[in-house]
Parts: sequence; structure tokens; C-alpha cells
Amino acid sequence: MAWDTERTKRLLLDAAVDEFAAHGPEGARIDRIAAAAGVNKERIYPYFGGKQQLFAAVVQRELEQLAAAVPLEEPDGGTVDLPEYAGRVFDYHLAHPHLLRLLQWEALCGDGSAPVAGEGSRAAHYAEKVAAVSRARRGSGGAGDAARGEVQLPPADLLYAVIALAGWQFAAPQLARMIIGGAVDADPAARRAAVVDMVRRLAL
Repeated sequence: MAWDTERTKRLLLDAAVDEFAAHGPEGARIDRIAAAAGVNKERIYPYFGGKQQLFAAVVQRELEQLAAAVPLEEPDGGTVDLPEYAGRVFDYHLAHPHLLRLLQWEALCGDGSAPVAGEGSRAAHYAEKVAAVSRARRGSGGAGDAARGEVQLPPADLLYAVIALAGWQFAAPQLARMIIGGAVDADPAARRAAVVDMVRRLAL
């Protein structure tokens, strides 16, 4: 029977998500990933090249899944309501807490100034989102506020604020607990509504 390469890669990536989220790229063990996937660990090297490359592949896939699940523009090119987009990103992190842990590990294990794996393509992806934010603002009538002399956040700053507001309380739940009170998942509907409202105010 022919070996199903794509299925094997998928099994390894699925197993690697939990291992890397729990232990980071330094503490993760190839043998545990292989055992969880039910695959010989020697398969990892020809498919991914090594542990660091596997970690980079996991981060890239998880970011792609977020982008596919929560698009900023409709398939027909229409703009998505930005506050509701923030709410949907919040929903995604609530259901997939491992993604922010992976990004935290990526930051902790890098030197902060050197590019991360795939940074060029990821930056290009965010540039597209910044352009979409700008189009969404124009479509919502936000340009009229600027014409009246009201200060607006630049689109890149607004996108960064949306990402931070939707995800930071999952990345640092202890701060949310101490400042807002209660765990994030104690009343997610209220937390989501607060995020949506804050983004609505910022997007004016």
C-alpha cells in the first residue's frame, strides 16, 4: 500500500500543535510528537527538516487556519464590519487557545530583532489586512470624521489594536483577572461584547 505522505504530515502537525503549545520549540520532544501522531519519528526529518522547522510549519498552518476561519473581507471583496471581525477573532481564540501560546513561544525563543520563519509572507498578509481595514473604514463613512478634524488611528495601528484587544486577555489571563475580574471563560459573551464595543469606538 502506498504511503500517504500528506496524511502523515497532517498527523505530525496535529500532534505537534499540542506539544509545542505546552513546551515550546526548545522543550518539545520529537519522540512525543511522533508517538502522539502514531508515526515513526524518522518521518519528521525528510518532511520538515527538524524540530525548529516543524515548529515554524505549525505556526504557519495555525495562522493560515485563523485567516481562513475569520477573513477580514468577504469572498466577493466586500468589507467585513471591523468590530464584528474583532468579536470573531475573540471567538476563535476562545475555541483555539493554543495559537496565542505558539506565538508567545515564538517570541520568547527569538531575539526580538531577527526575522522569524516566514516573516516576509506573514508581513505581506498583514499588509493586505491593513489595506482591508482602510477600505472598511472608507466604506463605513469614517472618512467623514477625518474631514471634521477628528483624529483617527492609522489603519495599521487600528489593526494592531484589534488583534491586541481580541487576543491579549487569552495571552495574559492573569492580568484580565486582576483588572477586570473573573476568568475570561467565566462570561465570554460579556468579554466579547466589550471587545466589539471598544473596536467600534476606536474605528470611528
